Amino acid sequence: MQRALLDNWALFLGMLMLMVANGLLVTLLSIRGAGLGFSPLTISLMQACYPLGALIGTITVPHLIEKVGHIRVFSALASMVSIAAIIHLLTNDPYSWSAMRFLAGVCFPGLYVVTESWLNAKSENRIRAQVLSVYFIIQTLGPALGTALVGFPDPTGNLMFGIVSILMSLAIVPLLLSGNRAPDYSAPDRMTVIRLYRVSPMAVLGIIIMSVGVSAWFIALPLYALRQGFTDAQASGALVVAMIAAGLVQYPVGWISDNTDRRYVVIGLSVISAIAALWMAVDTSPSRIVIGFAIIAAMTLPVYSILAAHANDQLSPGQVVPASGTMAFLLQFGQVFGILLGPNLILLAGGRGLQILLVGIGIGVALIAVARRVQREAPAETGEVQATGVLGMAQPGRLQAEVLAASEEDETKD
Repeated sequence: MQRALLDNWALFLGMLMLMVANGLLVTLLSIRGAGLGFSPLTISLMQACYPLGALIGTITVPHLIEKVGHIRVFSALASMVSIAAIIHLLTNDPYSWSAMRFLAGVCFPGLYVVTESWLNAKSENRIRAQVLSVYFIIQTLGPALGTALVGFPDPTGNLMFGIVSILMSLAIVPLLLSGNRAPDYSAPDRMTVIRLYRVSPMAVLGIIIMSVGVSAWFIALPLYALRQGFTDAQASGALVVAMIAAGLVQYPVGWISDNTDRRYVVIGLSVISAIAALWMAVDTSPSRIVIGFAIIAAMTLPVYSILAAHANDQLSPGQVVPASGTMAFLLQFGQVFGILLGPNLILLAGGRGLQILLVGIGIGVALIAVARRVQREAPAETGEVQATGVLGMAQPGRLQAEVLAASEEDETKD
């Protein structure tokens, strides 16, 4: 661990600042938008521009890195997202905010691709697992810290946006001053959705459906809490608790998934999330918000990792990296619909619309897993689940896929 920190401190520090900044910004926009009088529909449309931009960023930025290099792309993208944060500060209309969310969506996946490909290229085989563990801690801790900052006193409304811009600008500095040479990079080939579906229908359908649910509660939770009488600090605190709960269960759930049929784990997590959402629909008292959403977060967020591992179990090592890009694309695609639905369902069905959506998603994913378990046996050889970050932050990317592919190739050679 110490070697991993020393060899990659610049990228880790830069990524930590990006994680804190993005975690702060995504929550800040929902809460401040509500304070400015934006309707739930307006907030959802504005926030949905992020995954729309990410759909473009995940495809185009790898080719840009291949053309001009890691450092130039990282610096340019970090500068653009810093500008986006400032424009949020200078304006208060949903049109400019939506445009800046789209810009951030294009840029942030590129920042993650730069970081992950650099870390993977710079890491020796014997410390790759340590690098991945540090990276996951940053993915989990950074957004939680950023979201927690929303509750700090900000009388003018300018301080938090300024902090976002400062952190994003500072994220460039360690990378530029570290003295490390950028690794060679070639954009990986992409696997089509149809081809991936033929390999694992459950992974394709499950990722899309569950990403709708995760993005719905992630964006809607602060707004739901505010409507239940929470303060800004309490609303952001509820989201922090949910994020921490989701991070804490990933490794235990991953271990269980590695030692049994992954579809049983998907079924269990989905059913428990549906029960928790049903409980919150029956009892809508404010005291249930923190506990209920913590359970839902803990049960829904790890599902992506398990579905990705299930798909990888059926892929050759050479297919793992392009498949990870396709699964990240599916994740962003589902997020668009979740972000659009979540805030707008809060007031429906007597304040139970969001919970009803989450019940339906949990049941739907569970039924897909049951159907696949009936139709097909589990693969004889399985890999390991690679934990992923929280929604709106570092999405599952090529570092996890490249580490997994490298380990599979090593096992094949042995």
